Amino acid sequence: MPTTLEGSCRCGAVRFTCQSHTPQPYQRCYCSICRKTAGGGGYAINLGADARTLKVDDPGQAIGVYRAEICDEDGRCEVSTGERSFCTVCASALWLFSPEWPDLVHPFASAIDSTLPVPPSRVHLMLKDKPAWVALNLGPEDATFELYPEQSIEDWHKRRGLWVD
Repeated sequence: MPTTLEGSCRCGAVRFTCQSHTPQPYQRCYCSICRKTAGGGGYAINLGADARTLKVDDPGQAIGVYRAEICDEDGRCEVSTGERSFCTVCASALWLFSPEWPDLVHPFASAIDSTLPVPPSRVHLMLKDKPAWVALNLGPEDATFELYPEQSIEDWHKRRGLWVD
């Protein structure tokens, strides 16, 4: 049975639940979008969940959606398909959804209230965008990537025997 993730924003205006086969908070993203919208230690941690199971309690309609503009090295920009949901009252980052992967929703581990497992290792990605002031805290089994790893969240969990049925 998948793990039920219960989450909320800081002020409590938004609460949500979803079901996850991949509840290990192992990815740390250092891209400018994640750092600046979900901040903290200079990274955001995305979990994977079944988008069909996302249930949202938002009586005051406090959810906003941000779609980041992504620019390449040549200065060409486009608006991301990724929809980053956040609370318009307290600005807490909640989850990311992209219509390119309609079966998935990616709650931010920082918004999850239920206990999450401690991952056996971590993946540090988008290091090309990591600012100098952010120190990497690497474990002995951690992996690092200048951009994105080829291994999906699902594959990472399955290869380590951490997939939750």
